[in-house]
Amino acid sequence: MPSFTATYTNVLGLTRKIKLSASDSAGAKRNLRRRGISPNTLTLTDATKTEAVKVSSTDSKKSSLFTMDLGAAFEKVPGVKDKAIFATKLGAMVDAGVPIVRSLDLMANQQKLPMFKRALSEISSDVNQGASLGSSMRKFPKIFDRLFVAMVEAGEAGGVLDETLRRLSILLENIAKLQNQIKGALSYPIAVFVIAIGVFLGMTIFVIPQFADIFKQLGAELPAFTQALVDLSTLLRSTFSFFLVGGIVLAAWLFLRFYATPVGRRKVDAITLKIPLFGDLIQKSSTAQFCRVYSSLSRAGVPILLCLEIVQETSGNSIIADAIGASRKDVQEGINLSTSLNRKNVFPDMAMSMLAIGEETGEMDKMLTKVADFYEDEVTATTKALTALIEPFMIVIVGGMVASILVAMYLPMFAVFDKIR
Repeated sequence: MPSFTATYTNVLGLTRKIKLSASDSAGAKRNLRRRGISPNTLTLTDATKTEAVKVSSTDSKKSSLFTMDLGAAFEKVPGVKDKAIFATKLGAMVDAGVPIVRSLDLMANQQKLPMFKRALSEISSDVNQGASLGSSMRKFPKIFDRLFVAMVEAGEAGGVLDETLRRLSILLENIAKLQNQIKGALSYPIAVFVIAIGVFLGMTIFVIPQFADIFKQLGAELPAFTQALVDLSTLLRSTFSFFLVGGIVLAAWLFLRFYATPVGRRKVDAITLKIPLFGDLIQKSSTAQFCRVYSSLSRAGVPILLCLEIVQETSGNSIIADAIGASRKDVQEGINLSTSLNRKNVFPDMAMSMLAIGEETGEMDKMLTKVADFYEDEVTATTKALTALIEPFMIVIVGGMVASILVAMYLPMFAVFDKIR
């Protein structure tokens, strides 16, 4: 069967290659779409000739948006927690002496996510035909990222797959915990603010006009503040509101498109790191994740350059990813990792000092594990402090919005009472 090589762009804007086998280029494209990959180029390679099949960005988008199977388009992608559970169960089965093919078949039968189920079935078939578990998982980058594959391959090479899978499950659980803490800290103020805006608009559009009609019938003169809110209500109930909503949707779409580009992602991520409180929280979580992932990969026997490449892809922030990528080049030239990262100034000084000590003592894995524990605790404490700080602030905002509506409705009553007197 012909062999193909495809290039694609990952979430960090980096170009990656993947090899696969298919009967023709159309079959190769279908295979890639099932894995959630939109190829930039697709190259056919065999022993006698090499033929390049170019895939334009337009064709790539069309294939991913229009020719993708509708069932697969709406399938849920396995999350970090799902993969952690899978690693725990598979490690337990391997440790108990269950053959790997039998373990994969059992996991596939128990799996409820269709995408995950199909992937495990295909991996089981590949392993049954003599392929390694890591190389089989590499065919499904949408499910098994490079971190997962590298840990599995290191465990297979060292003959300690069960222990490596247990470490991997713990690592994924820690990553999921960090992600949930960050999402909780960021989503709480956004949710409260959206609710507050909804309440304000609801009262402005539906409540104020009722009171305005009553005051008009009584012949009361509306104060300036009340008149301003009445005018705002009239404006929101007119066709202007459709243009306003359309403008907001368009602005959000343009922002997402801009953030999807490498340049836009870097600019937004740089601004995010400078936001008071939130920027510090993101830096601490990135430090914890860097130390945890790097120490886990290094302890599993993954080469340092590959460790840095994987950590770069899993950093979650393009500015930090760029710094790690530049440090990888410095390490290739013989510069210590701690020295190179310290120059980039993206991680806290304490973490870099501990990394330097680990390099000097030859116990970098243990040192990075301690640093990861410390900053995970820091993220937890910062999240709690941030939530405690935001709560009264958001209460003031919501109370201010509701109070402004009440004041606007009650002010004209004084004019009515004066007329009655």
